[in-house]
Amino acid sequence: MSRDADAGAAVIGSDLVRSLAGRRVLDGVSVTVAPGRCVGVIGENGVGKSTLLRLLAGADTPDAGTVTRPDDLGFLHQEMPFDPAATLADVLDDALREAREDLAELERLGAELARTPEHAPGHGELLTAYGERLEQAQDRESWDADRRAKLMLDGLGLGALDPARTLGSLSGGQRGRLALAALLVRRPAALLLDEPTNHLDDAAAEFVEQQVRSQPGAVVVASHDRAFLDAVCTDLLDLDPAADGPVRFGGGYSAYVDRKRAERARWERRFADEQAELTELRRAAGVTAHRVAPDRGPRDNEKMGYGHRAGRVQSQISRRVRNAARRVAELERTAVAEPPRPLRFGGTALVSGTEEPGLLDAADDGTRPLAALRGAYVPGRLAPVGLEVPVGERLLVTGGNGTGKSTLLAVLAGHLAAEGEVFRRPGLTVGLLAQDTRFARPGRTVRATYEAAVGAERAERVPLRSLGLLHAADEDQPVGRLSVGQQRRLALALLTARPPRLLLLDEPTNHLSPSLCDELEEALAEPTAPGAIVLTTHDRLLRRRWGGREVELR
Repeated sequence: MSRDADAGAAVIGSDLVRSLAGRRVLDGVSVTVAPGRCVGVIGENGVGKSTLLRLLAGADTPDAGTVTRPDDLGFLHQEMPFDPAATLADVLDDALREAREDLAELERLGAELARTPEHAPGHGELLTAYGERLEQAQDRESWDADRRAKLMLDGLGLGALDPARTLGSLSGGQRGRLALAALLVRRPAALLLDEPTNHLDDAAAEFVEQQVRSQPGAVVVASHDRAFLDAVCTDLLDLDPAADGPVRFGGGYSAYVDRKRAERARWERRFADEQAELTELRRAAGVTAHRVAPDRGPRDNEKMGYGHRAGRVQSQISRRVRNAARRVAELERTAVAEPPRPLRFGGTALVSGTEEPGLLDAADDGTRPLAALRGAYVPGRLAPVGLEVPVGERLLVTGGNGTGKSTLLAVLAGHLAAEGEVFRRPGLTVGLLAQDTRFARPGRTVRATYEAAVGAERAERVPLRSLGLLHAADEDQPVGRLSVGQQRRLALALLTARPPRLLLLDEPTNHLSPSLCDELEEALAEPTAPGAIVLTTHDRLLRRRWGGREVELR
């Protein structure tokens, strides 16, 4: 991933602090991005990724800290800074304005130089101005700008749009792609991109990867797209809470995941070793304390000389007890905490020894499907489809936007009526993680919502915090005040604590941090996962690694 390291200038944020709505979002975050480097900013929703980009871009002001940025910086805004009545041609004209100004100014300066004798006053200044403008035009590739504009529109699936189309007539996804195309056409000295692959299909996402890799200047990208992070990033900045603050890693996403796995393995080994040592020390201290008990009389083989040696022996044993107790206290004080449990479906129910109705049982011979669609369709939303979901199924449903993937999951779940035949085995437990997470009572606390959903007995046996999906401090928050990502985690917690026999997942990695996406992917591959899983996803990494069956809707 080579870029011209001499082009552009660095983007530097030093000790940045920013509070929003009374909450400190960023607390002393520092980042330096040199030309030719691409730093991926990762973490859960709400940890400050977008806030950091806005501070670096100058769209917001830090409460403390400083930012250094090149004048020619491009920032991908969530909303385009144009009136809805503006046309696609207006946006492109604005994107091409700097390149056209470069070429017009070079033409003017060239003509003036041709009219000015070499030794005439002002010739040196003209020559300097021409050289500076020429260098700027070369950095921006201004001569290639019009061709680049067509290339960007085609690559992002906008080439067929009428240039006279107004922004108000475009979908949100089309407006987002147009904003990205305009920014890439400009080719600024530094790029700040917030979720650039949102609303992109695979081909468009891969096109953007190529464009970002070819940028000569500094690039900062905030993204949940693991495949994109892996393809473009030279470094990562993880804003998720950590003991020593944000983690900066020099390398791509896959290398970062490998390092985190190795760190977790070391953490687990150290925890196991320390717990084993504590157990042995407590046992040794207990045995030794019993031997030194003051009311224990001499054994038969101790009676000769007992009085002579008793004081000395008891003193030695007392010293051992004190030493063991001191070591126990020291180890308890310095021992590492137990590693958080990785996300797993079904593990808690099986460990508890009281499986829920609907979980797999040994008597199930698997001859009948759990659910089936036979010529089922929803007018205008889902074409007739035939599908069986047997016990143990791992099914990925693919297809373009508008082919009915979400509709199919809603039909399987019984949330949407369909024409044709829809079969679900009697007593089948079904869980659906919908694309848009909504809770019926947003004013209810997280803890109360969890207890109401899984039952008081199970909530006590499988506490919410034991699942590692939400922080303990979040449990007393009203559900409606959680971020989108936190609400997604709560919905996952409900499915994890009481796993259904048929699990339906609609875009399960949406709004989750890359690390939780990795955990979710591993959980879905576990043998303790629910009896059958059907999912649909745009997550390219999840689809590439999928080991089950695939069905494409057309």
